[in-house]
Amino acid sequence: MKRTPHRLLRRTLASAVAAAAVCGLLTALPQGTGLDARPVASSDTTTTVFYYTKTKNWAAYNLHYAPDGGTWTTVPGVAMEAACTDWVKKTVPLSGAEGIQATFNNGSGVWDNNGGKNYDLGSGSITVKDGVVAHSDPCADSGDPDPSPTPTEEAHTASVYYSTATVGWTTTNLHYQPAGGSWTAVPGVGMEPACTGWVMKTVDLGSATSMKAAFNNGNGVWDNNNGSDYTIPAGLSTVKDRAVVKDAADPCAAEPADTEAPTVPGGVTAKADGVAVVLSWEPSTDNTGVTKYQVTRTGGTKGGVVTDVTSTVLSESGLEENTAYTYTVKAIDAAGNTSAASEPARTTTGDKPPAAAQGTPLGTDPRKDPIYFVLTARFNDGDTSNNRGGSQDVKSGNAANNDPMFRGDFKGLVNKLDYIKGLGFSAVWITPVVLNRSDYDYHGYHGYDFYKVDPRLESAGASYQDLINAAHAKGMKIYQDVVYNHSSRWGAKGLFTPTVYGVRDTQWSWYYDEKNEGFEYDGLTVEPKSGKSYYNGDMWSTAEPAGNTCLNWGRPTGGKSAEGYTIYNCQWPNPTSGMFPKAYYHTCWLGNWEGEDSRSCWLHEDLADFNTESAPVQNYLIGAYDKYIDMGVDGFRIDTAVHIPRTTWNRRFLPAIQERVTQQFGAEAAKNFLVFGEVGAFVNDKWNRGSVNHSAQFFTWKERKEYDADDAKAALEMYDYEEQLGTGNQPTSTNAFLDGNTYHTPDHSRFSGMNIIDMRMHMNFGDATNAFNNGKDSDDSTNDATYNVVYVDSHDYGPNKSSERYAGGTDAWAENMSLMWTFRGIPTLYYGSEIEFQAGKKIDCGPTCPLATTGRAYYGDHLAGSVTASEFSQVDSASGEVANTLAQPLVKHLQRLNQIRRAVPALQMGQYSTDGITGQMAYKRRYTSGTTDSFALVTVTGGASYTGIPNGTYKDAVTGDTRVVTDGKLTVDAPGKGNMRVYVLNGPGKIGTAGPYLK
Repeated sequence: MKRTPHRLLRRTLASAVAAAAVCGLLTALPQGTGLDARPVASSDTTTTVFYYTKTKNWAAYNLHYAPDGGTWTTVPGVAMEAACTDWVKKTVPLSGAEGIQATFNNGSGVWDNNGGKNYDLGSGSITVKDGVVAHSDPCADSGDPDPSPTPTEEAHTASVYYSTATVGWTTTNLHYQPAGGSWTAVPGVGMEPACTGWVMKTVDLGSATSMKAAFNNGNGVWDNNNGSDYTIPAGLSTVKDRAVVKDAADPCAAEPADTEAPTVPGGVTAKADGVAVVLSWEPSTDNTGVTKYQVTRTGGTKGGVVTDVTSTVLSESGLEENTAYTYTVKAIDAAGNTSAASEPARTTTGDKPPAAAQGTPLGTDPRKDPIYFVLTARFNDGDTSNNRGGSQDVKSGNAANNDPMFRGDFKGLVNKLDYIKGLGFSAVWITPVVLNRSDYDYHGYHGYDFYKVDPRLESAGASYQDLINAAHAKGMKIYQDVVYNHSSRWGAKGLFTPTVYGVRDTQWSWYYDEKNEGFEYDGLTVEPKSGKSYYNGDMWSTAEPAGNTCLNWGRPTGGKSAEGYTIYNCQWPNPTSGMFPKAYYHTCWLGNWEGEDSRSCWLHEDLADFNTESAPVQNYLIGAYDKYIDMGVDGFRIDTAVHIPRTTWNRRFLPAIQERVTQQFGAEAAKNFLVFGEVGAFVNDKWNRGSVNHSAQFFTWKERKEYDADDAKAALEMYDYEEQLGTGNQPTSTNAFLDGNTYHTPDHSRFSGMNIIDMRMHMNFGDATNAFNNGKDSDDSTNDATYNVVYVDSHDYGPNKSSERYAGGTDAWAENMSLMWTFRGIPTLYYGSEIEFQAGKKIDCGPTCPLATTGRAYYGDHLAGSVTASEFSQVDSASGEVANTLAQPLVKHLQRLNQIRRAVPALQMGQYSTDGITGQMAYKRRYTSGTTDSFALVTVTGGASYTGIPNGTYKDAVTGDTRVVTDGKLTVDAPGKGNMRVYVLNGPGKIGTAGPYLK
C-alpha cells in the first residue's frame, strides 16, 4: 500500500483546519495563535533531520537519503552529529526539492528503513522517533534552566509535567504564551521524557507569573483544553486528563524505599488427581503490588522443592505415587519484601495413570487440517446413561421427542471418528468440555467448574482423554472450545460462587425446594428427593440469612415467569444485585455491543462476566486451561474473544498458552498450537462500524505501545488510543500475499498469538463471490490470513447474521466448499452440512421449542450403523443409515476436495495473488519450503485468464488436463457452478475420481 507522507508544514491553512475538524477533540488548532503562527508553505532550501537514539543505542548514526526526484547518497549515507540528549541531527540541502526520502543505519549493516517503506520527510525541522515523523525541534531551548527545578528555585519559571498516558503520543510539544507576551511558533518547543507516562518542559516566563498553553504531537494533533487553552502558573504544575494541578508534587520523584512486605497468602488448597496436583490460593495485598509467589513443596524422595510463579495457581504433574505432600506459599513484591509462609496445605497423590492417560498434540502445521465442528452433546449418543434433559426438558418439548438436551457424548464421537475421517477432515472442533451449570447448558458455554470435565459427556472407557488419544491415533486433531470471558451465572467453582437465596414458595417447588445439605452440583445428579427435584437445589430459605449482600432480598420484582409464577429479588444471580464482588466479576449489564462496556459487562443473564483484568480470575483460568493443554489438545477455539480487551489477551492469556505448550511439548508444538478467536464482528465491512477495538483482524496484532501496568487501566488506554488512531493507522501485513509469483517468508514478529474466525467471509457467504471479494479485502490488516478459520454457518449464525442454517441449495453449497477448500485459510464445516442437515431451520430458540426442530438437532440418526476409514477421504466400509449419508452428493464433493487440498501444499499453506488474473473467483497460490515448491492456479465456477505466470507444464487436479505455458499465459474455460480447475505447475495430474460437481 502507498503510504501517505507526513508533510504538515506544506499543508495550507484550509487543509489544517479541515484536518482539525475531522480529527475531533484533541485535534482542534490551539487558541491565540493567529494566522502568522500557523504553518505555511515552506521556502526552506534545507532539511534538518533529528533522529531519536535512545531506543537504538547505536555507536554511530548515518542518514542515507535522496531529495524527491533525485539520487540516493552512497551507502551508508552521511554521518549525523550529536544534537542534544538522546538526539542526533543532520542538515542536508534540498536542491530545489520539497523533501527527501530517507533511511537510517549504524554504518555496520543495521538499518531503520521504516519497515521497508523508507521515510518520506519534508523541509524545515523534522523529528523521527520510533517510526513516527513529526515537525519540531526536540533540542530547542536546550539551554533552559535545570529541567526539574522546584517552585521555590525561580519565581518566574514554569515547570510543566504533561501526562501522555491517554494521548499515546511519541513526541510532545508545548506551545505557550507568557502572560502579556507572544505565542511560540507552531508547534512550540519539544518536551523531554521525564518518566513513564510523563514528559516535561521548564520555560522562562520573564516578568510574567503564568502562561497560556496547548500541547501537540508535532504532527497536527492537539490538546488545547477543549479550545480554551490551559493556564499554567509559575512553579511546578502537572497536566493530566485536562486538569492543571498547581504546586504539584513531582510525578517523577523517586519513591521512598519500600520496606513493607505483602500480606500472607490465604486460602491455600491442594487437590491431587493421580500424580498431579493443582495448588491455588487467594492473592496477597501489598502497598506497591505483589510480583510473584514462592511455593515450597515438601514430601517425597526429592525433599523440598521451591517454585516461583506469577499467578495464584500452580499445576504440577509427574509426582510420586501415593505420596503425601505439603505446600506453603510466600508472597514477594518488587522490592524483594517477602511475606511469612502461609498455613500449610496437604494432599496425597494417588496411582499413576497409564501412559495413554496423557496425550501429545500432533504438532503439525494447522493449515494442513480441515476442521469438522460438532456440538458434542448433539452429535452422536454412545452412552444413554449420561443423557440429561434438565429442568427445561418438558417445557422445551424435548421430553416428548425423547431427545434430552445432553444426548451426544465422547463415546458417540469416538465411535464415529471414522465417519469424520472418511469425509477427509483431520481436525475436530468440539464445544466446551468443562462442567456446565445452567438450565439449558448442553452446548457448554455456561462453565461452572473449569477444572472438571462435564460427566454428561464422559463414560467408562470414553473419557475426554480417551477421545483425544483416539483422535490422535487416527492422525486427527482435537480443538477445544474454551471460554475466558464468562462463567455460568452460578459463578465458577474454585474462584467464586454467589450465595443465592430465594423465598421458599410452593409455586417453585417443582423447580427448587429446600436446601439439600451435602449436595454438590455435578451435572448428573438429578434424581428426586422426597418427590422434589434438586437439580440446582442449594439456595432456598424461609428468612433472610445473616451476611446477605443481595439487594432487596425476597421482594417480588413485579415480574412473572413464563409459567406465571412470582419472581423474587435474589432468586437468581445478576450483576447489579450485589452478589458478585468486583474482584472476580464485572457488575453491569451490556448496553452497547460496539462500545467499551461490551468488554466489561454481562452479555446475558446466564453468562456472568469475569473481571478478566483481575489477577485471581486470570490465574484461575490459566490454571484450568493448563490442564487441557497437558492432556494433549491441539488448539483452542476462543469463545467471545472480542469481549476481553486485546491488552489482556496479549499480556496474560496468550503468553500463558504458549508458555505451557512450550514447557510440556516444545517450541515447535507451541508454534503449531492453533488458537483462533471468535471476534463477533457481524457486519459486511472491513472495520466493525469503524471501531478497530471490535474488529476481528485487530486481535491478531501485538500492542504498539506500553500501557499502564494495571490491566483495567491499560484496557481503557488501549481502547482510547486505538480509536483515536482510527482505521487508517492500523498495522498492515503482506504475510498472506505473494510477491508477484514468489512466496516469501512471513513476518510473524508482531503476531499476538491469536488467529481469527473469518467473520467477514462468514457474513458474506450468501454468495461465494461476495465472500471471496470481502475476505481478501481484509487480509492486508490481518497478521496472517492464511490461518483464518473459514466457515459458511455455525451453531450461532448463518451468513448475514441469519438466525437459520444456510439454505442456499446444493449447488451453492458445492460452490462455497470449492472456494473454501482452495482459497487461503482453514476450511471448516458445521456438523451435518455435508447433507444440508436442518437447512433453513432456526439455529437456536432456547427452551421455547424442541431441539429437534432447530439447527442444533441430534445428528446420530444419520450415523446409525458402522463405518471404517483407514485413510482420509476414503471409506473402507459402511452399513446402515450412515452408508446412505455417505452417498450424498455433497459428501462426495467434500471427499474429493479434501483429497485435492491434501495433495497440493499451495492450497494448504500458500500465499495468494490475483494480479494478472481475470475471473470472478480466480487466484494463484504458492508455498515454498525446503525442497517443496508448490504453485497452483485456481478458478471456481467461472472462467479465468492468467498472465505473467511462470512457464512450464501445468496439470489440472480435477480433470488431468495438461497445458504447457511458454509465454506466461494460460486461459481456462468456466467449469460450472460448484466446479473448479486447479492447474498445478509440475503437478500430479488428476486427483481422485469425478463426482457430481468436480468433473
